[in-house]
Formats: sequence, structure tokens, C-alpha cells
Amino acid sequence: MQAQRRTPGSQTSLREANRGRIVDAVKKYGGLSQIELAGLTGLSPATVSNIVKELTGAGVLNTAPGTRSGRRAQHVTLAHALGLVAGVHVSTRHLRIAISDVAYTVVADTHMPLAKDHRADNELDRIMLLLADMLESAGAGMLDLLAVGVALPAPIDKRTGRIARRGILRGWDGVEVADVLQQRLQRPVFVDTDANAAALGELRLGAARGKEDAIFVDAGDRIGAGLVLGGRVYAGHAGMAGELGHTVIQEDGPLCECGNRGCVQAIAGGDALIERLQSGHRGVKLQDVIVRAMSGESEAIRAIADAGTAIGVATANLCNLLDPERIVVGGDLGRAGELLLGPMRREVERAVLAGTQFAPEIVQSQLGVNAAPMGAVAMAVDRVSIKPDESGQTEEAAE
Repeated sequence: MQAQRRTPGSQTSLREANRGRIVDAVKKYGGLSQIELAGLTGLSPATVSNIVKELTGAGVLNTAPGTRSGRRAQHVTLAHALGLVAGVHVSTRHLRIAISDVAYTVVADTHMPLAKDHRADNELDRIMLLLADMLESAGAGMLDLLAVGVALPAPIDKRTGRIARRGILRGWDGVEVADVLQQRLQRPVFVDTDANAAALGELRLGAARGKEDAIFVDAGDRIGAGLVLGGRVYAGHAGMAGELGHTVIQEDGPLCECGNRGCVQAIAGGDALIERLQSGHRGVKLQDVIVRAMSGESEAIRAIADAGTAIGVATANLCNLLDPERIVVGGDLGRAGELLLGPMRREVERAVLAGTQFAPEIVQSQLGVNAAPMGAVAMAVDRVSIKPDESGQTEEAAE
């Protein structure tokens, strides 16, 4: 049977599809060699080389000499000049903002403490003003900002864009954060939990890079988890997957903010640790507990070890459900290193059904406090459609 000849239209569609696969792969992994691109996309090395050359000329991609496995290779990234994105992390006590180009080169960042009971109206105004100042300092303006990602320390109902349960982040209840901030900035805004954002940050740029199945454990004032399944962050059908802190591990345990008893959050979260060590140390903060433990104070060491054991019990249950390859531990408590990771590791290795031979690695976050803001940057990059038109120019539009 004679093979059917492709029409010019189908050839054009195929070329556009192949270019889209190349750009999507570079966006997902933050930078790859041409050989890696061929492996990921299923395209031939010659096709990849031609498309990379074409998109580099169109200003979509950038290439630079690099090495992979000791061999010289062309390192392919998104072009820096495509535009800027911002990542915002509002935690229970801190605000962090990073402005980056789409190739993840940070051009401006800032950090400031927040009051314990901060409110959405005040902080959204603050974010707007800070972004304007930061863009000006980078020689840019609001129109240069393609999109903004926002990470919040609470479960987000993706159907409404609001905090999923009242009382978890008081002062933000009922606020459609993406819509409100988008109206103020006149730029596209996307919102997710800080654990999901941090998981994405570590997947693109940190300790989970190259792992298809991993868990980011956010251990700090709150206890949360970001789930990476099949190379993507899994949020669940309503956007509330990964609420590790509200896993009950102690029947009739302490009352949690969610209304249940015995949650990991109520046993190992920042407030629980501070309350345990508050006697004789007024005004203690979580970072003080970590400093005291790392300086050798036995009471603080024991408190962090007990927290690691509790978090490890919940994490082991998650491992038996999901069978991850790696667990990345971040958040303020993650800075305690092996004081926290050691007890976690013991609990996971003891309880995981696969046995110690197949137990997941448990490692410290590589991005540290920057995991969530850089993950929010990656959220923004993912939502921006970057493609060349037929004239060779680039088009950017938020999805």
C-alpha cells in the first residue's frame, strides 16, 4: 500500500508540535543537553538539533557549552530575555519574594518577618508595593512581569481559590487570593500551598531533581507535604493532597487547630515545640529552638528528636501508600539536619513494608528557605505559554 503523503498543513502542525515538546521539556527540567532532550521527547538527535537551532535564533531558547557525564555538550535553557516572573511565599512568620527570568536566574529577591496574625489585605498591599520596587531596581516594570506564583501555608481549594478550611490561616479566610492580587497587579496570578510549591522547587532546581516519585516534607510552624508522582506535583481532585500535618498518629492526643486530636501538627509543629520549651524561656521562637539544639542543649535536642519521630511515623505511612524514591525535608525544622532527619529515618526504615533495601532516601532540602519562593517562580513559568509564531517572533500568554 502506498504511503499517504503529508499535506503542508500537517507538516506545519508536526513541526509546531515538536517545537512545543522541546520547549515544554526545557521548562519542566530547567535546562538539558540536546541528547537528554532527544531521550525525553522521543525525537531524533538531528531533529532536536535543528529545532534547538531554530528556537535559539527566534529568541526562545539559549544554548551554552556545558558538560554531561564528563563529556562536552550544549546546555539548553529558556532564553533569559523572554520576560520575568515572580514567586511569592507567605509563611506564618515570613514573606519572601523572588523575581526571576524564565530560565530561573534570580534578578531580585527580598525577605521580611511578618506578625504572627497577619492579614490578607495588609500583606497583599505589601506584596504589590514590594514587587513594584523590586522590578524598578531590576530596571523593569510591571508590564515586564509575565506571571506571579504565590505559595501559602494552608490547603487551597483549587475550585474556589480560597483557604480550604477556616481557622488554619486566620486573616486570610474567604479571600480569593489569586483574583484579588491579579486585580491589583493586572498580571496573571496562580496560588498553591507552600509545600506543593517547595516540592516543585526541589524537583526543578534542588534535591528532588531527576526523581519521578518523591515527597517534600515541610517541617516548621506547620507540617505539610508536597507529593511528586510521575514527575509532577500531585494536588488531588480538590487541591488538598499532602496535608501530612493533619494525619492522626496519637489517639486522644493534643487538640489540633483543625479540630481533631493527635495530629502530627499538634505534636511536632512549631507551636508544640515552643510550648514544650517555653518554661523559663519567654519569647522563644522556632529558630531559637534549633539554635539551642545545634549548640548542644539536651532539652532542645530531645524536643527536635521527638518531633522527628512523630513526623517519621506519618511519613512512613505515606511511604507505604506511595513508595517514593526520595524524601526531601525542608522548612525551618529541616535546618536542624540530622537531629531531625535521623529519627525520621529510623521510623521510616522500621515501618516501611519494602524493607531497608528499598526504603526511600531521606535528605535535607538543597534550596532551604528558598524552596517555596523558587517553586512559586516555577509555577509561574509553567503557566506561561512560550512559543514562536510563524514569523520567528515569540508570543507569551498566561494559560
